[in-house]
Amino acid sequence: MSGVAHTNLAEHLPLVASGKVREVYELSMSTLLFVATDRISAYDVVMKNTVDQKGAILTQLSEFWFNILQTEIPTLQTHFISSGLPSDLKQRLPSDLAIRLEPRSMVVKKLKVMPIESIVRGYITGSAWSSYRRDGTVCGLALPPGLKESQKLDQAIWTPSTKAGVGSKDENITPEEAVKVVGKDFARQVKDLSLQLYNKASAYTSERGIILADTKFEFGLDESTTPPSVVLIDEVLTPDSSRFWSAEKHEVGRSQDSFDKQYLRDWLVQTSQKGKEGVTMPDTIITNTLDRYKETAAQRNVHHQNAPKDLEPKSPMKTNQFKGQASCEAPRLL
Repeated sequence: MSGVAHTNLAEHLPLVASGKVREVYELSMSTLLFVATDRISAYDVVMKNTVDQKGAILTQLSEFWFNILQTEIPTLQTHFISSGLPSDLKQRLPSDLAIRLEPRSMVVKKLKVMPIESIVRGYITGSAWSSYRRDGTVCGLALPPGLKESQKLDQAIWTPSTKAGVGSKDENITPEEAVKVVGKDFARQVKDLSLQLYNKASAYTSERGIILADTKFEFGLDESTTPPSVVLIDEVLTPDSSRFWSAEKHEVGRSQDSFDKQYLRDWLVQTSQKGKEGVTMPDTIITNTLDRYKETAAQRNVHHQNAPKDLEPKSPMKTNQFKGQASCEAPRLL
C-alpha cells in the first residue's frame, strides 16, 4: 500500500493549514483535527515520494509522550484531547478512508501558536556542532573549549529558532532575540518548560538505553486564561523533531547512527541532493528510514489499537552507511 501523501476532507471540514507533514482541519471554534501524512522532508524540502506508515507512527509517539510528560509534570498543559477520528466524522467518511486516517489523526485544542521553535540540546551535534567548530558558540551561547562531536553537555541548553512556513527555512536565533519575538515573560516560561521537558524525557529514554541528543518543542497560548497559559502543542519527541541514539553504541568524536531521519539527511548530502526540490527516494532509503521510525516506536512499546500491525522493523538495524556526513540542520518539525 502506498503512503498517504495528501488528505482531502474539504467536503466535511474546513482546511486550516497544510504543512510539510500535517494537514489541519477545523472541527469547531475550539478544536482542530491534526492528520499526519506520510510525507517526509529534510533540510526544509519535502521529498517527492512518501514513507508508508510514517504518519501513524508520529501520531502514536506524540500521544505516548503527551501522556508520559503529563504524568511526570502534573502542571503541564498540552493541546492533546484524543487520538483517532471523531466518531461523527468517521461515520461520514468512506470506510477505507476512515481506516487509513484513524491511526494518523488526533483531536487538539485550537490555540494561538507562539512564533518560535524551542530547541533543547543535551549533546553537541548537527548545526550546533557546525556552529561550535566555527566560533565556539551555539546560538550566541559560549560553550567550553575542547568539546568533541556528539559529546554530552554539562547542562542542556536552550537554542530557539524562528518558525518558518512551508517553503521557508527556520533560522537559529539567540535567547535574547527570542525575547524580542515573544516577550520576556513568555520566553522565560518557554525556556524553563522546554528544559524541564527535555530533562524528564531524557531520563526516561536513558533508563531504556536510548540517548535523547536534542529535540524541538512548540508551544501555544491559551488566551481563555488570565494571564494566557503556555501550552505544549504539535508533535512531541518524534523522529521528525528529535535525535535518538543508542547509548550502547554512542561514541564521542564522531556522528552517530540515529533512530530518526538523520539517515535520510545523510543520504541527501552523500548524493549531492541536499536542499534540492523534487527528490525521489529509492526504495532502499524509504525502507531503511521507515525501519528507524518503527524502531523508535518499538523501543517505547507504542501502538495505537487501530494502527497498521506491521510496526516491527523488517530487518535488524544496520550501521548507517552514510554516517559521517555532517548535518547542519537543527531538529525540525516537518
